[in-house]
Amino acid sequence: MERRKFVQAASILPALGFTDITKKEKSKDTIAPKIKLSVSSYSYWHFKGDKYPIEKVIDQAALLGLEGIDVLHRQMESEENAYLQKLKKHAFLNGISMTCLSIHQGFVTPDKAELKTHIDHTNHCIELAYKMGIPCMRLNTGRWNTIKSFDDLMKNRGIEPILPGYTEDDGYKWCVDGIQQCLKKAEECGILLALENHWGLGSTPEGMLKLHDMVNSPWLGLLMDTGNFLEDPYDKLEKIASKTSFVQAKTYYGGGEWYSLELNYPRIIEILKKVNYQGYISIEFEGKEDPHTGVRKSVELLRKALSA
Repeated sequence: MERRKFVQAASILPALGFTDITKKEKSKDTIAPKIKLSVSSYSYWHFKGDKYPIEKVIDQAALLGLEGIDVLHRQMESEENAYLQKLKKHAFLNGISMTCLSIHQGFVTPDKAELKTHIDHTNHCIELAYKMGIPCMRLNTGRWNTIKSFDDLMKNRGIEPILPGYTEDDGYKWCVDGIQQCLKKAEECGILLALENHWGLGSTPEGMLKLHDMVNSPWLGLLMDTGNFLEDPYDKLEKIASKTSFVQAKTYYGGGEWYSLELNYPRIIEILKKVNYQGYISIEFEGKEDPHTGVRKSVELLRKALSA
């Protein structure tokens, strides 16, 4: 009798406005974004003076309660396997994920030997990421290099002339060819390549999306650097958000090394949440303030934006 009463009561619940929570949850197409905070090792070393050890970046990340670090390849003290495994162990023991390996390379060149050098370097770094247990690797498109000095390029807002005798279409062809020659290694090692809006052909969202679509591979995503669209950033960030696999969030306490932007992080977080972004935001502190205080302020800024 008790069982019959329960079944009868359950049958009238929907009519009273009650629903099966389990069914409701299962019917959802998306889950609430669970964005995690990381920090780039670059935040502690801006290519000046002695390299700040990656082990210490891991320690700082743990101290700040972060969930990961983004490793700058040029900041690593070695490529020897013993060093790679030491980093992996140190990160694990501190509860820190190594989220991305950020390398420097460029595919925008008519010189086939130079292009091969960059392809070989990229494939080599994919193997380094694999050995360290890092699932994602930052790529650049490369640039025309008609402005030799990076400082001068920044003074020119990242814009430089196309190499004489060539067209932008040539640049896209070289870049696509370079990336495609790295896809086999990326798939073999399980490393997602993330193309950053880092000057060159990646200076515009249209350029990034064009390259992404031309390569057309599940092993290529986009990396959103919040500080590399210098004008009207929010509309541009919104255009690449749905293809974004990793985010680097610029902050400039003490004034930027090359420039400063007043970025509205609650607005940027909303852009990411709108496309159900589930990955990491890695803080890239690029200010002149002491990195230990600059990164701490950056963490507080991003945490506040995430909780808004």
